[in-house]
Amino acid sequence: TKLWNNSHAPEDVEAALDTSLANLGTDYVDLWLMHWPSAFASGSSLFPKDSNGKVKPGTSDYVETYKAMEKLYKSGKARAIGVSNFSKAEMERLIKETSVVPAVHQLELHPYLQQHDFAEWHKSQGIHVTQYSPFGNSNEVYSKGQNLSKLIEDPTLVEIGKKYGKSGAQVALAWGIAHGRSVIPKSKTPARIQQNVEGDFELSAEDVKKVDAIDRKLRFNDPSANFGWNFYQDLEGKEA
Repeated sequence: TKLWNNSHAPEDVEAALDTSLANLGTDYVDLWLMHWPSAFASGSSLFPKDSNGKVKPGTSDYVETYKAMEKLYKSGKARAIGVSNFSKAEMERLIKETSVVPAVHQLELHPYLQQHDFAEWHKSQGIHVTQYSPFGNSNEVYSKGQNLSKLIEDPTLVEIGKKYGKSGAQVALAWGIAHGRSVIPKSKTPARIQQNVEGDFELSAEDVKKVDAIDRKLRFNDPSANFGWNFYQDLEGKEA
């Protein structure tokens, strides 16, 4: 489960986890992630707004939020803790100023946004990478990229898929797995969910390299303007 931005104040962190535990009907979680490095104003509203209708930022620093998460890791309420949507500089500062290296970093990563150097950096730190949006602009919630052809219809992915009797989407998943990462696709229909389950086949080294070659450095999820925080400043796919 994840810690949302309106609960970043250190005094709010445990209550937020307790709510998640109650909703899940358990007394611990295996993995707990800070969803974003940016804090919203504390309170019950998930998206607190100011008088101009903009998201009202909080004052909590993500390092202090993470330190509060560390206490709950040490207490056993969270068996592992990690983060999501951090830049490299934010990750480096977090590691330097806290005592528990994040077990996982969940970030947008797919064949059109491969972030090879950043992914390799995580390996050097012992941090597991989980890819969200592994199908890129196939996620209809992203306005950016809707005028482009769908990643899962990329000719390279489709052609490789034919070789294995798989879809372009399944090849995208297998590519992430081949690089040692977790992939978390989101689908609504039973047929697509079943397809996702069948995406755990093994690509040849040659086919992995073919997918490596289609990187476009295209980022589809960047809520900087709405959240009042400049995300991904030092990462690929960040528009000026």
